[in-house]
Amino acid sequence: MVLALGAVIAGFVNGFAGFGTALVASGFWFLVLPADVVPPLIIISALAGQVVGLIRLSGQMKWGRSAHLVSGGLVGVPLGAALLGYLNPQAVKAAIGIFLVIYAALQFRGLPDLIRNDHKDGRADRFVGFFGGILGGFAGLSGPVPLVWLQLNKLSPIAQRERYQPFNLIILGFAAIMLVFFGKLDRTLMIYGAVAVPCSMVGAAIGVRAFIGVSAATFNNVVLGLLLLSGGIIVVQSAAF
Repeated sequence: MVLALGAVIAGFVNGFAGFGTALVASGFWFLVLPADVVPPLIIISALAGQVVGLIRLSGQMKWGRSAHLVSGGLVGVPLGAALLGYLNPQAVKAAIGIFLVIYAALQFRGLPDLIRNDHKDGRADRFVGFFGGILGGFAGLSGPVPLVWLQLNKLSPIAQRERYQPFNLIILGFAAIMLVFFGKLDRTLMIYGAVAVPCSMVGAAIGVRAFIGVSAATFNNVVLGLLLLSGGIIVVQSAAF
């Protein structure tokens, strides 16, 4: 029941905001599942939720607008994985967590328009995607940097999602391929996945429906709240290790 409940709630958040499965699901699943099962289960459940969002919103988004972020991210992922042998992952996670907490807190108070970017040449988006890919390959944190970047550009909810949701989908897909490559899709994971994946998809479908028609202010506040909570959790986890 805890597995299914966590999957539905995490799926809802993923469907509404386009990210957040790991943040929500880990709070449930680490209580009842073997610790080594949770990370790969989050990946396949998040991927399923992303696919639901892709299908349900396909008529409202121009997915090609994510191309610059994605192209930069795919280059960055291998570099991030290579850096694992040279940098301390917990220190990097702590730095990112502190940044997210400070950023979200300042945004809630109201930041001035600091960035003017028309996204036409794609250079800035590629750099942001590249940096997000590095963090994804290094510490599994591919999403925060593109999210912050798009929020600073004051884009609408749909304009944000049509850029970062395909980015997250492709990075998660790449991570899922790595699970297969390293033999992590074992019988135990598949049993838990048989419960978690369908529940995540149901939650995501409900979340996407709630997202459609939501005001820009509400959407941005939800995303900022998730970033603030995510940053806090990352800092606490890093300090614990």
